[in-house]
Amino acid sequence: MIIPVILAGGSGTRLWPVSRKSYPKQFTKLSSNLSLFQESVMRLTGPRFSAPSIVTGTDFRFVVAEQLEAISAETHDVLLEPEARNTAPAILAAALRHEAKPDAILLVTPSDHKILDQHAFAEAIDTGAAAATAGKIVTFGISPSGPETGYGYLELTEPPVIGQSQSLRRFVEKPELEMAEAMIADGRYLWNAGIFMFRVDTIIKLFEQLVPHLAMATRAAVKTASYETGFMSLNAAAYSRCENISVDYAIMEAADDLHVVPVNCGWSDLGSWRSVHENCFQDGKGNAMWGAAMQIDCSNSLLRSENPDTKIVGVGLENIAAIATDDGILIANMDDSERVKEAVGELKLQKAPQAEEFRKCQRPWGHYEQLTLGSRFQVKRITVKPGGRLSLQSHKYRAEHWVVVEGIATVTRDDTVMTLVENQSTYIPLGAVHRLENKEDVPLTLIEVQSGSYLGEDDIVRYEDDYARVPQIAA
Repeated sequence: MIIPVILAGGSGTRLWPVSRKSYPKQFTKLSSNLSLFQESVMRLTGPRFSAPSIVTGTDFRFVVAEQLEAISAETHDVLLEPEARNTAPAILAAALRHEAKPDAILLVTPSDHKILDQHAFAEAIDTGAAAATAGKIVTFGISPSGPETGYGYLELTEPPVIGQSQSLRRFVEKPELEMAEAMIADGRYLWNAGIFMFRVDTIIKLFEQLVPHLAMATRAAVKTASYETGFMSLNAAAYSRCENISVDYAIMEAADDLHVVPVNCGWSDLGSWRSVHENCFQDGKGNAMWGAAMQIDCSNSLLRSENPDTKIVGVGLENIAAIATDDGILIANMDDSERVKEAVGELKLQKAPQAEEFRKCQRPWGHYEQLTLGSRFQVKRITVKPGGRLSLQSHKYRAEHWVVVEGIATVTRDDTVMTLVENQSTYIPLGAVHRLENKEDVPLTLIEVQSGSYLGEDDIVRYEDDYARVPQIAA
C-alpha cells in the first residue's frame, strides 16, 4: 500500500482576493464543485492507497475536518503544525508517524494542485512506487507546455521518457524567461511538481544524515504531541526549534541518486489567475465566467464574482482577470497575474484586514460574518450548524445583544438557561459567563451587536469547550 501524505498549509497570497492567509486556495472551489483539497483526497483514494495522513495548520483543523466529512473521506491521521515551518519538517513529521512501517511507501503531494488526467497520474505513481520500493527518492516532472517562469525545473541526465524512472541531475529554481526558453529548447527539463515518493526508512535516514538538528527537533515534536478530538497536535516548543526550510533545500538538492518520473497528466498548480482561467470552461472567445458575472464583447478574460449579490460585468475587456468578493476587487492584466502577491504585500503594509482575513470566518460550530464595524460597536451574522455550540465563555471588554432570525437558540447566561425563537432577543452583559447552542436539526442564525471599548476576537475567556480550546485566550 502507498500512504498519501497531503500537505494542506499555505499563505494564500497568489489568488487574492479569493484566497487569503485565513482560508488559502486549497480549501476554495476554483474550477469545480469540490475544493482542491477535496479533489486531492479523492484522487488518492482507491485500491493503490491506504488512508492518507494530512498535515495542516492548527487554524485549519476544523476546515479540514468539515471538508473531509463532506466527501466521506477517512484519514490515518491529521497532523497539526502549531506554526508553519515549510515542507521539510512537515514531511518528516508525517514519516515519523509511520516509522513502525519502515518499508511503507509515502507519496507526498500538495493539496492545491489540479490534475486532469487521472489515468496518466496513476500510471506515473505505479512507476514511481517501483523505484521507491528499491530505495530511491522519486520526484515527478511535468512535461512543459512552454517556457514558464513561475515553476521550478528538473534537469534530467537524458531526454525524458514518459512511463520510465530516470536519473535526476539537478533542481533548477524558477528561471528568468530567457533561461526558461533555453531549457525548453534543450529538451531535458521538466517542471517540478513538488510531488515525492520514498520509503519511510529511506527518508528518515536522509533527514538524520543531512539535517540532524531538524530531525531531532521534529522527532521531539512528534514524540510529545498531544491528541484531541481526532487531531494530533505537534508539540509547539519542539516544533519551533525546527528550521524553516523546504524539503528541496534540506534533502533533495543534497541527496544522491534521485530519480524522476516524467508525466503528462494535465497538471497545474493553479498558482495564478491565468492558470485558473486556463483550467475553467471557456466560451468561443476564451472567456471564463464564474458566479454572478457577465460579459459584452470581451475576449480571453476571467470574470468571477464570489457573492451572488455582487454582479460583475465586463465590457470590451481583453486578457483581463476581474475578481470580486464581498470586500475586495482585483483587476489585472492576465500577463501580470503572478504579481498579485505584490499587491497583497502592499495591503499588509497598509494594515488592510483584506490582506489576510475574510469577513466570513469559519469556526468548528459554524461561521460568523462581519456586517459592519465602528469605533465602539460591531455587528455580526452568526450561523450555528445543527448540534453545534460555542464555548462557555465571557468577555472582559464587550457586551453583546443577540437577535434570533432563524432557528431556535439555547442560551446560557450565568445561572440561567433560556430558549429563544425567531424575533426574540437577549442581552449578554460585560463579564457574564455565557454559551450559545443549537440543539435543533436545522441551522441557527442570529444577529449579534457587540458594544464596548475593545472588540477584538482575542477578548474571549473560555471555561468549557467541545473543541479542545481550553484553557486559553484565543479567537
